[in-house]
Amino acid sequence: MTDRLADADLAALVPDWIDWAEAARQLGVSVGKVRTMIRDHQLAAAVPTPGAGQQIPADLIQDGLPVKGLPGLLTMLHDGRYDDRECIAWLYTEQPDLPGRPIDALRENRGSEAKRRAQAMAL
Repeated sequence: MTDRLADADLAALVPDWIDWAEAARQLGVSVGKVRTMIRDHQLAAAVPTPGAGQQIPADLIQDGLPVKGLPGLLTMLHDGRYDDRECIAWLYTEQPDLPGRPIDALRENRGSEAKRRAQAMAL
């Protein structure tokens, strides 16, 4: 499973990306704070296309904050040895038993099932 996630075409999976400066603007924090939030697994960042530089999926921020439940889910996946790129791929991949994508479940306040699925993957 991890190999498949690592090979995912993030540019195809994630429709909208923002750079760290735009993330900082939306969150009302400094770019340095965005870097800290990525390091602390409150947000995830990856290079969507070669040469693009690290960016953050726009959907990870909602109403000026990281999407509810995202930091815990990212921490859980990182504890299971997934990197940010794999976490983003998983968040944006349709899950047949969810229904839909985990990022949609989080944004629609239906995160419990996504968290259970992430917990099972991380073990």
